[in-house]
Amino acid sequence: MNHLLALEAVRVAESAALAASRLVGLGDEKAADQAAVDAMRTALNELPISGRVVIGEGERDEAPMLYIGEEVGAGGPKVDIALDPLEGT
Repeated sequence: MNHLLALEAVRVAESAALAASRLVGLGDEKAADQAAVDAMRTALNELPISGRVVIGEGERDEAPMLYIGEEVGAGGPKVDIALDPLEGT
């Protein structure tokens, strides 16, 4: 992974954390998880990659977004992605 892509991966994780931080501890785990998923997906789709989720929120029928096999990114080098937008949910 090149240096720029590594920094972009940090930005993706940061965006998910910031989105979830507004909801964590308020008693609605699903809302916090959805906020993290939405933010992570948006950030991933801005990256100059052709990414494929290989470890994600679940199978396509069980997860609305970031499911195993989902393609993300704006085009570029092929990258396999393992993710967990909000650990513990």
